[in-house]
Amino acid sequence: MTTTTATEDAPATEPGAPSTPAPSSDEVERRRALNRMKLVATGLLVLAAVVFVVARQFPHSTFAGYVEAFAEAAMVGALADWFAVTALFKHPLGLPIPHTAIIPERKDDIGRGLGTFVQGNFLSGPVIAEKIRSVGVAVRLGEYLAEPANARKIGDNAGDAVKAAVDALRDEDIAPVVEQMVTDRVQAVPAAPLAARVLEAAMVDGHHQLAIDSLLKGVDGYLDRNAGSLRDRLDEESPWWVPEAIDDRIFEKLVGAVRRFIDEVGGQPDHQVRLHFDERARELVDRLRHSPEMEARGEELKAQLLAHPALRTWTATLWQDLKVTLVEASADPASDLRARLEAGVIRLGETLQTDPDLQAKVDGWVERTAIYLLDQYRDEVADLISGTVERWDAGDASRRIELQVGRDLQFIRINGTVVGGLVGVLIHAATHVF
Repeated sequence: MTTTTATEDAPATEPGAPSTPAPSSDEVERRRALNRMKLVATGLLVLAAVVFVVARQFPHSTFAGYVEAFAEAAMVGALADWFAVTALFKHPLGLPIPHTAIIPERKDDIGRGLGTFVQGNFLSGPVIAEKIRSVGVAVRLGEYLAEPANARKIGDNAGDAVKAAVDALRDEDIAPVVEQMVTDRVQAVPAAPLAARVLEAAMVDGHHQLAIDSLLKGVDGYLDRNAGSLRDRLDEESPWWVPEAIDDRIFEKLVGAVRRFIDEVGGQPDHQVRLHFDERARELVDRLRHSPEMEARGEELKAQLLAHPALRTWTATLWQDLKVTLVEASADPASDLRARLEAGVIRLGETLQTDPDLQAKVDGWVERTAIYLLDQYRDEVADLISGTVERWDAGDASRRIELQVGRDLQFIRINGTVVGGLVGVLIHAATHVF
């Protein structure tokens, strides 16, 4: 807080010290109000002096005697209170009177006392805990979060925070971490038992039979596409003395038999081939779970997969894709990520307003956190206050404090003038009565 005004020179600063900032409009108005009250208090003193001089011109008047007594006592009270108020901030009339200029002379003691006072009376656990309980942090937080406009603000801030965090991360630092995370995660999962669970899950709904259906369709399609080459191969394998008509007949029989087999297996869910496939699949599940050989084979295949260049290329680009997705989704108000975030914020706010257990947990966490921070940094706050006051220039500190409370102190001078005058009248009256 600056102590200069539009009508008063700024205090001198030490070499190298930062220049005093221009006064704010509030400080200028405070200075004007202080000057007005000083003028009023001083005007009353001058008025009392004038009244005293005028009253002295009527020595034989009873009324003038009371007026003179009032004015005389009012001057004494005004001067006494002027001295008391002035002595707080500077030496009256520039005279080095003992126990004056209290604030400039004892600035450091005042700063330490203020720090100790704040530490003991405001930064204490019971005081803070009581205040937190009376405020109802959880309910107020819930009311704030439940407002859609506030949820949108949080979403905007979260989007900015995500972008700033992503921009601050170097790709060459994060990409290896992502690759290592993927690798560690895959290595931690036993391959054979996982394959057993996947195969067993497929068998529950009969999805494993799709493999047979696909195989049958593949064989049928292969026969259609390669009938000519298969017939030529039969000619090559057949003895030279077998007539071509017989080869054609044999080929038709073979192809027909294969097609009938495909139709039978494809059209009968309980065909022997399918049942045999089910049995072999169950045996494979059991071996994947209990066979050390299958377990070792699974780990070997997993190691080959992790070492494959294609996987390393994919993990290297994973962070880039994830980064782009996060930045775009967090920056787009219409994205699903932002919509889910804002909806989650609103739900949290509504829950905080209606769930007493959650309210108690949040309030308790805030209270414990505040008390912990107080225990850790109570002394630092007191040192900050005292250290800040100690760094103030003595005259500057005096002006700062006077700017805050000086206007109210001028009422002491005004009251001293009025009360002193009334006391003077009472004393004057008492001397005549007794």
